Amino acid sequence: MLLSLFWIWRGQLYQAQASAPDPSPPVASGTAPPRVEVAVFEQQHYRPELVLQGQLLPARQLMLRSQINATVQRLPALGAEAGAGELLLELSVDQRQASLDQARAELALRQAELNAARKLRRNNMVSETNLLSLQSAAAAAEAALAVARLELEHTRIRAPFGGVVERLPVELGTFLQPGDELLALVDVSRLKMTAMVPQQQVGGLAPGMPVRARLLDGRQLDGTLTFVASAADQRSRSFALEAELDNPERLRVAGASASLHIGLAERQAHPLSPSLLTLDDQGYLGVTLADEQDRVRQARVELLSITPDQAWVAGLPPRIRVITRGAGFVAPGQQVAVIERQPDFGPEAEQLADRGAEPELVMAVPPVVADDAVAGP
Repeated sequence: MLLSLFWIWRGQLYQAQASAPDPSPPVASGTAPPRVEVAVFEQQHYRPELVLQGQLLPARQLMLRSQINATVQRLPALGAEAGAGELLLELSVDQRQASLDQARAELALRQAELNAARKLRRNNMVSETNLLSLQSAAAAAEAALAVARLELEHTRIRAPFGGVVERLPVELGTFLQPGDELLALVDVSRLKMTAMVPQQQVGGLAPGMPVRARLLDGRQLDGTLTFVASAADQRSRSFALEAELDNPERLRVAGASASLHIGLAERQAHPLSPSLLTLDDQGYLGVTLADEQDRVRQARVELLSITPDQAWVAGLPPRIRVITRGAGFVAPGQQVAVIERQPDFGPEAEQLADRGAEPELVMAVPPVVADDAVAGP
């Protein structure tokens, strides 16, 4: 009999240990509000900067081509520098000097005939038709002289602007036809940078804005925004832009990639730790605040820039109290007990918005029942 009672008592003990404890009663309405830490932030002057990836190009580059049939007689050295108007390359003159002399003589003859006819016309000794014919012949001779002079000038190729001989696809003695390449001239004293800007960010851009290009090695070049497209690219829906940059040291960076930094208009903004930024139910970026009545409020923000240590946001009142600890345990509209702390912008800024367990928070936690709590009958 005693053995049977012992086994019944053991079964009740095991059943109590396997069952979950009764939930604790709800927290009374008079319970103290949860405590949160807040940091006060004031608006500051901030000049936002738009950063784009682009490509550097020479401000001016040109492939010079032959205008005539001729043979190369003089060449510059590859990489040679030339000033504007300086002689670069000479082609064979051939019969062009003789053609020029003949055209000059022909023009002199036609002009003499025309002058004589005009004198005779005053006495009605030459008809109007003959006079017009002589005027036409003189004009044709003058045009032929211009062509002969131009053909001769085409044998001496001069630099249209100051630059460096970048390509030289011909050799001495090469026979050229009109349109054949002679040399490539590149001016890198100024650079042009091209980039594409997203349609969401093109609204604040206009030619004349100051820019700077950051090269891959960290050096910078200053310049000005010169062009912003009026229509977006049909495929990318982004807008093309160009900037001109000074390159006084003539750095060899044309054709390379760089980041383009465009300074935008100054505005008021708040510097925050990136870890304080949250997303609301609609997916909008915001921060969790405590208002003047110590109630929780979710405020949407406009993100201006962000780095691993700091984010600049706009769209908030001049002075805000951001909940830095405990935001994960409270809801908008809830009354809280506020503890003010100094804002932290150091490398440990990620700890400001820790959403883990907080020992200072008042929470209703069901009691844990130990195994020996049910040791008695």
